[in-house]
Amino acid sequence: MADRVYFLPITPKYVSQVLECERPDGILLTFGGQTGLNCGVQLKQSGILEKYKVKVLGTPVKSIEDTEDRKIFADRMHEIGEKVAPSQAAYSVEEALTAADTIGYPVMVRAAYALGGLGSGFANNRSELTKLASAAFALTSQILVDKSMKGWKEVEYEVVRDAYDNCVTVCNMENVDPLGIHTGESIVVAPSQTLTNIEYNMLRSTAIKVIRHLGVVGECNIQYALNPESQEYFIIEVNARLSRSSALASKATGYPLAYVAAKLALGIPLPQLKNSVKPSTTACFPVWTTAWSRCPIGSCMKSVGEVMAVGRKFEEAFQKALRMVNENVNGFEAHVLPINEGVLKMPTDERIFVVATALKAGHTVDQLYQLTKIDRWFLHKFQNIVRCEGKLEEFKVKTVEPELLRQAKQLGFSDKQIAKCIESTELAVRHMRQGFGIRPMVKQIDTVAAEWPASTNYLYLTYNGTTNDLDFPGGYTMVIGSGVYRIGSSVEFDWCAVGCIKELRKMRRKTIMINYNPETVSTDYDMCDRLYFDEISFETVMDIYEIEQPEGVILSMGGQLPNNIAMALHRKRCRILGTSPESIDNAENRFKFSRMLDSIGVLQPQWKELTELEGAKEFCARVGFPCLVRPSYVLSGAAMNVAHTDHDLETFLTSAAAVSKEHPVVISKFILEAKEIDVDAVAKDGELIVVAISEHVENAGVHSGDATLVTPPRISIRRP
Repeated sequence: MADRVYFLPITPKYVSQVLECERPDGILLTFGGQTGLNCGVQLKQSGILEKYKVKVLGTPVKSIEDTEDRKIFADRMHEIGEKVAPSQAAYSVEEALTAADTIGYPVMVRAAYALGGLGSGFANNRSELTKLASAAFALTSQILVDKSMKGWKEVEYEVVRDAYDNCVTVCNMENVDPLGIHTGESIVVAPSQTLTNIEYNMLRSTAIKVIRHLGVVGECNIQYALNPESQEYFIIEVNARLSRSSALASKATGYPLAYVAAKLALGIPLPQLKNSVKPSTTACFPVWTTAWSRCPIGSCMKSVGEVMAVGRKFEEAFQKALRMVNENVNGFEAHVLPINEGVLKMPTDERIFVVATALKAGHTVDQLYQLTKIDRWFLHKFQNIVRCEGKLEEFKVKTVEPELLRQAKQLGFSDKQIAKCIESTELAVRHMRQGFGIRPMVKQIDTVAAEWPASTNYLYLTYNGTTNDLDFPGGYTMVIGSGVYRIGSSVEFDWCAVGCIKELRKMRRKTIMINYNPETVSTDYDMCDRLYFDEISFETVMDIYEIEQPEGVILSMGGQLPNNIAMALHRKRCRILGTSPESIDNAENRFKFSRMLDSIGVLQPQWKELTELEGAKEFCARVGFPCLVRPSYVLSGAAMNVAHTDHDLETFLTSAAAVSKEHPVVISKFILEAKEIDVDAVAKDGELIVVAISEHVENAGVHSGDATLVTPPRISIRRP
């Protein structure tokens, strides 16, 4: 990593102090997202970079300003005859209202220099626009009022350019959801599936034309609105930096965008760069694969994580992705949510399940297109899944025909999903399909468009294949990653997984990583010997284990998700390295944990396992409110709440039972105004080796992920 790391806020004040101290020759502004970009522009405008003679490497600041200032960007596009949506820049609410009157409602508001569409939204009248613009001006000094193109297709291209005007379009991506939903909230497909050849090449040529005109050096992302009824398009925006989409495009194609962009910023021409993924090719060749991504919705991004599912059919990858986002979801299931035309028109993050229910109830593709504006091609694919589900349900508690079972697996159905359809169990379905010889094949993501033999370690499982792409000599150590970023599970677990992989490689152990998060370092192509971009579920991990026959599996680096499948893997005689599955279960299962503390004499508040509501009420009446409701095997205290009344208790118990269906829920007396102490430790064979103690500033009751922690603690801690 870096020779020196400064833990400081990324603001002009602090960065200028580092520049004064270090006196670097150059600075890269396009690798730190919107925050780094904004800071770099401010440093340039204030004269700090000139003062310390620091050269901006890669894309010039002028090009960055041309893309970030909405009005200047529109003018620059008009210079080359390209179209942006009819729009006007505004610097006050009054100017925004005047602009909307000129353009005509509905309109879209977008803020300049904003991250993740912050401050953006749609307004149908003056009242809505006043509210939206007022909120946007709290974040920026300039907004753009655009003519609304809600319902059009949204398409993105990732493009790289060197200082000598060589350009490559690396990847194009298409949103399943129409324009109006931020691409970070949408289901994104790479490569695009519904564009005609004319549309594809038209937008590709425009992307190259735009990046050359703006003078970008490195990587950039260009977003389009495409009329689904014609070839009319508008450029929405250009990000003259690596963006959230860059990580997805890089992992989906195998093209190392950050690596290439760094080299280009140093002035190295594209033809001289070797493709570090496929060394026998240069970086000039575009690369393709079939990959899909799903992130949890609106024009202002609220999601905190994303997943990438890979398959050989859209349906296969799509259903994988739904399970990756939420491990409690079996796939594209009907009846998860009831039909609601309001949700179909104005989407929530769970609209896709309303679409499933509507298709199951007999809504036609055309009816759903009119309501959702999701392209008919995607709706037909969704319909394929629903029809297969219907066929499976005809085999209640019976052996499914081998061909139907194979078809279901090829459409991305999980064993658990099939079991639900036929009223069986996941293990019974697994035994049945293996008895029919239906097993997944291991395939490599083809990073060179079949023009050269694929030789990457980007791997995935698929039922749409007949042979494996590589051999399995055994002797590997498997590490399970953390999966999607969400509240309670973020980069800290990837830091653990990467540290584990590095240490294993130092010990000369061959490594396998299973993860599906394109934002992580653990899914970089050179981090491990074999990388499986696939689900972290019992079914998938067990399939990979049976294929690879590793020496063991490390679960402890990935957080809650690997822990949840520890006992299931253990029952199938999977060798778990580190903490035993029984010990994991003793810690995760609230009843077993509380009982263990009692047995070894460790003090704890009075507690009771929930068996029925009346017993819970009697316990609370006896010990007195408040009481803490604690479900088992949950992430970041999900459904853990402090109840102060019987009504609270009933509500919280229902919520806890919903997230902890297969494990007990425990109620304990909650101690008010108590101090909370965290102890992080490393142990071997039950003996502590290293201990770090942190103290919460807030009293107990505030989750450690939200609390302010201090280390070393201010309270005195005495040895027992």
